[in-house]
Amino acid sequence: METLTYRTLDGSLAALPPEEAEALAAGIRGGVITPADVDYEDARRVWNGMVDRHPALIARCLGSQDVRHAIDFARDHRMLVSVRGGGHHIAGNAVAEGGLVVDLSALRGVRVDPQGRTARVGAGALLGDVDHETQAFGLATPLGINSTTGVAGLCLGGGFGWLTRQYGLTIDNLVSADIVTADGQLHVVSASQEPELFWALRGGGGNFGVVTSFEFRLHPVGPQVHAGLVVYPFAQAQEVLRAWRDFSAGAPRELSVWTVLRQAPPLPFLPESIHGQPVVVFALVYSGALAEGERLAARVLEFGEPAGSMLGVQPYAGFQTAFDPLLTPGARNYWKSHNFQAVSDALIDTVIRGAEALPGPECEVFIAQLGGAAGEVAVADTAYAGRDANFVMNVHGRWQEAAEDDRVREWARGVFHDTTPFATGGGYVNFLTEDESARVDSAYGQNYARLQKVKRQYDPDNLFRLNQNIAPAVLARTA
Repeated sequence: METLTYRTLDGSLAALPPEEAEALAAGIRGGVITPADVDYEDARRVWNGMVDRHPALIARCLGSQDVRHAIDFARDHRMLVSVRGGGHHIAGNAVAEGGLVVDLSALRGVRVDPQGRTARVGAGALLGDVDHETQAFGLATPLGINSTTGVAGLCLGGGFGWLTRQYGLTIDNLVSADIVTADGQLHVVSASQEPELFWALRGGGGNFGVVTSFEFRLHPVGPQVHAGLVVYPFAQAQEVLRAWRDFSAGAPRELSVWTVLRQAPPLPFLPESIHGQPVVVFALVYSGALAEGERLAARVLEFGEPAGSMLGVQPYAGFQTAFDPLLTPGARNYWKSHNFQAVSDALIDTVIRGAEALPGPECEVFIAQLGGAAGEVAVADTAYAGRDANFVMNVHGRWQEAAEDDRVREWARGVFHDTTPFATGGGYVNFLTEDESARVDSAYGQNYARLQKVKRQYDPDNLFRLNQNIAPAVLARTA
């Protein structure tokens, strides 16, 4: 192994002699990858193709002791460090340029206790891993909507999906977690063990350490649900979006209906004449009695005159993969997001204008329906502060060629700007891009100062800074 150059916490460069890199590798069961290794290129890639960073070392951790060793090494060398779970975050914080990546992607184990209705989930697990194991027993916990999303990042930022209205956010179902803090110590945290750190983990992101496993509460779901898509021509956008808004106000919490404005993909249930044309899509899941789901889904068909629909009884785990083909890794992605308490006529009109200017076939504006159980938890009960968000919008720029970077990002920023007057001022940290660090304090609102105190206690030197960063309180006073 040759002498490596790495980036320190203060941004300078330092040399790492071969014997020190070998000492790190000796304590990592999964091995350490360097730029000289044949699997380096694959190991440094993440979901967002815009992220092109070159770490000095990638530690493939197979357990908490590997993580402790890696964190001790990074701390002792004051080395820039990042943590990779599923590698799906839009900002690409999983990869430390010139630093050490603590790679948890091999920790994909899921152990279900069907009697206790809990699941122990490794920090490298993807949503599909969890659904595969829990649905074998007709159980689930609220996760996201894309089976390749990493559970760790989703949970630590809050986490919402089809089951959130009925059972709350992902963090509302977190029972305990194993975490390695900046001092290299392993903590098992829960509501009764180190409750302040447990509070901070539920929405505070990766600011406080490396979570190696999660214990989640499970609920009876499926395995069959009533779900599907209803697609309307874009010419009906104003009519159907207002109908959706009014229908959502009285919908039971077992039902989630999200809307997406985009160009129609070549779905088999749509006429070829509408492929590639702008449309309004409603995606829905009803997790209660199937007959009631059929009745409520039929109401979505009455919003206007659909161009096509695909509704019916299907496996919940299967519908969790429905959007995977539209979210494959490697494309270039840039997001802008807002939280809304309500969807007004003026907001609908503004969103429609933004969607009229879609810059490419993979770009979209989606609005997720929340509320229900997620809004019944007090803001101070978890670090996640967006409890007043009944809707979350994501302006999703997605494209293939670097030459389109500026054009697509400016479109996303324009829609974000135009919809700002309708927003709560908060934000969902899992949707914040690399250039939105100024929004972190507003995303946490009244919880931010408390989070800074927890950060000061567990990571006073801000070792874990490659995230939507919360500065330790002591640093905030001297900045």
